[in-house]
Amino acid sequence: MDLLGPAGQSDERKSSKLEEVAGFCAIILRYVRSLPAQASCIRILECSCGKSYLGFALVLLLRELEGKSATLLGVDSNPVLIERCHTLAEALGLENAEFVCSRIAQLRTDRRFDLVVALHACDTATDEALAKGIELGAPLILAVPCCQNQIRGQIKSGHALTAMTDFGPVRYRLANLLTDALRAQFLRSAGYHVEMDEIGSPRLTPKNLCICARKVKRQGKTGRDREYRMLRDFFQVRPKIESYCPHVISGTQGDKTQGPGAVVD
Repeated sequence: MDLLGPAGQSDERKSSKLEEVAGFCAIILRYVRSLPAQASCIRILECSCGKSYLGFALVLLLRELEGKSATLLGVDSNPVLIERCHTLAEALGLENAEFVCSRIAQLRTDRRFDLVVALHACDTATDEALAKGIELGAPLILAVPCCQNQIRGQIKSGHALTAMTDFGPVRYRLANLLTDALRAQFLRSAGYHVEMDEIGSPRLTPKNLCICARKVKRQGKTGRDREYRMLRDFFQVRPKIESYCPHVISGTQGDKTQGPGAVVD
């Protein structure tokens, strides 16, 4: 694949990417096994797909290890990367892989997906991916976030732990944990059972935390956003995910800056 040289070699940076993809795939496959046994074809939506290393690996692993076929829809806002994905899909002979140039939040589709994934979608692109999974009612949503800048800028003052966040490195680390904890609680509010895992050692990448969400049947709505609200209000922040998926938490409004998006039949 594109991560390997002509003789199958890989430099250090590419080796790290391979390890990240492999670690994430191992977690994803574990969750895919929780899907109904009759799901012989797994429908995958990869958000902020980039060169779609993750998506291609998943399609091949599902076929070789699980005996399942798969369809892949990759979405990214970079047209150059989307064109590379088309070229690589053709080289791999993957006829059920499709790629669309669009922001995730602007993607419009009536398709149903079994699995929505995102690996290192930068900053609020992770929020867009999680919100899109909720919007589409995906049974499984898994994301490894990156670059939690949106919340970091909101916790400099005005909350009970300013004695900690006065210090830049502490604020940086706290913002990373707070952002992902809020995302996890938001998914719970939307009716998902949520766990967190690591795709590998922190030495591989500091961005190794994986949010794993599985849709729960027949969950009561009363009070299920309590923990999210408490955490959000304690730090007096407004996570972007609320505007991407406004129906989950009462009293929130959608992102009115979104223009018309890509439509996938």
